[in-house]
Amino acid sequence: MIITLWHFLAVAAAIFGIGLVGFLTRRNLITMFLCAEMMLQAVGINFVAFARYHGNLQGQVFVLFIIAVAACEACIALALFMSLYRRRRSLDSSDWQDLRELGVPAAVDVEPLDTPVVEPEPTLTPAGARPLPQPTAEEAARV
Repeated sequence: MIITLWHFLAVAAAIFGIGLVGFLTRRNLITMFLCAEMMLQAVGINFVAFARYHGNLQGQVFVLFIIAVAACEACIALALFMSLYRRRRSLDSSDWQDLRELGVPAAVDVEPLDTPVVEPEPTLTPAGARPLPQPTAEEAARV
């Protein structure tokens, strides 16, 4: 069986569709970023498939640039996600309504999400002092 252009295009369309559905249905910023990367890679598969079909290297060279830009984009996105998480302790896209443009109304969820339980950060005891006993899970749940 010969693998034709249509096989490559079908795989790329499936990957792009999965990425699009994931991007539109998820609210976590990391998941949305990964779905956008899936769509970008599907476009890369299309470029390589058409370059192979036409017998030139232009599409393959363009894909090398896409991969290089995607690597830089991933580094910048990771730094952005870390700074956003440090500020609000959440990567839910609906928590970042204050980043929208002026005059754009806020998107309101039909059913609100449960607020996550934030555990206190552990602290170190001073030198020479005995640490306090930690409460059990049952005692912590009662508080």
